[in-house]
Amino acid sequence: MSPPSTLRPGTLSFRAWYSEDHPLIHHRTPALILALSGLMLSACASGSPARPKTGEQVVLDRLAAADDAPYSAAIRAVTRSGTGRRLQLMVGRINLNAPLTGRTTDKTEQYTEDVVITRQKVYRRASGTHGVWQEFPAAAAMGGIPTDRLPQYVRLILGHSGSVHRGSEPVRVSAHLAPKDIESVDRAVGRNLHPASAIDTDVWIDKEGRIVRVRQDIHLASQPDIQNTLTLTDFKSVVPVSAPVAR
Repeated sequence: MSPPSTLRPGTLSFRAWYSEDHPLIHHRTPALILALSGLMLSACASGSPARPKTGEQVVLDRLAAADDAPYSAAIRAVTRSGTGRRLQLMVGRINLNAPLTGRTTDKTEQYTEDVVITRQKVYRRASGTHGVWQEFPAAAAMGGIPTDRLPQYVRLILGHSGSVHRGSEPVRVSAHLAPKDIESVDRAVGRNLHPASAIDTDVWIDKEGRIVRVRQDIHLASQPDIQNTLTLTDFKSVVPVSAPVAR
């Protein structure tokens, strides 16, 4: 048998034998090494746990998977003063994933009005009365929440260091915004919020990617804070809405 030859420095640190060993051994050994290496790699890959998704990715995935077909939802919107006194209550049904339309009833301490929202105009008149409806531009339906652009609102929150709270369903996303930030989503809504110095906002998104609740704590420089809360439930197909007629 010939003496062993040691591989040069910089190569693998094992010794190779050359000589009268059976030739089948030399042919089978590389294949055996490759097979074992494959098993080891396969075992390592299958045993590696999947990297958990970040909260932001969970929210983005839900938004991406959401049905983009128009639908309607029951709406309940409440505006309260910083002391908790209710300033306005709006209930009704609106269409989403489309230009904002719907029918609601608005109630304050001074009045209760029926409201019809069409693509072109908003119609209002005192509840229980007959006669002419007052007409306003469609932008008059916008308050401090971009109701017809809620997915974009969620992305805005995520883009402003938004926090994702995943302890329960639906998932909550929150951030500290300025009126000019919201203008990038809806100019009319952002302008409505110009008296505010800042807005702390929370949005809840369900497993289907639908926004089901929005809350805003609006901080004003010279007045008590205001809180807006919007809740969407009872999701159904789109409801037809047309301009009302006096009767």
